[in-house]
Amino acid sequence: MARRDYAFPFRIDAASRQAAESAYPEHVKEMIRQVLLTSPGERADLPEFGCGIRQLLFAPHSEAIDATVQILVLQALNKWLAGVIAVGRVRVVPLEESGDEALLILNVEYTLLPERVPQKTEVTVR
Repeated sequence: MARRDYAFPFRIDAASRQAAESAYPEHVKEMIRQVLLTSPGERADLPEFGCGIRQLLFAPHSEAIDATVQILVLQALNKWLAGVIAVGRVRVVPLEESGDEALLILNVEYTLLPERVPQKTEVTVR
């Protein structure tokens, strides 16, 4: 049987009236989104949790900001999801491609551990 875990955001499945589940690879993508979209201090029980990229959303979109975002994402994923994923590449979509200064698009390539399965996900920050 394939591994499953709780869905994020947490919800009750209408059919089973139990906690909704998702397949493990999807659950890991959901965990990546949680890490990247949570600001440090937002969780009272774990105030260091998160990435802090939302604070850079309104900074002028530049190569320097993109490099900073890339470093923040790598550090956060390596800290909070070590043993779950091995981050391969983080790409911040440049302004020329996104066309929107108020939009930050992240492409994350990673290996799902321990299965060693390569995966990708895209996270959009508004």
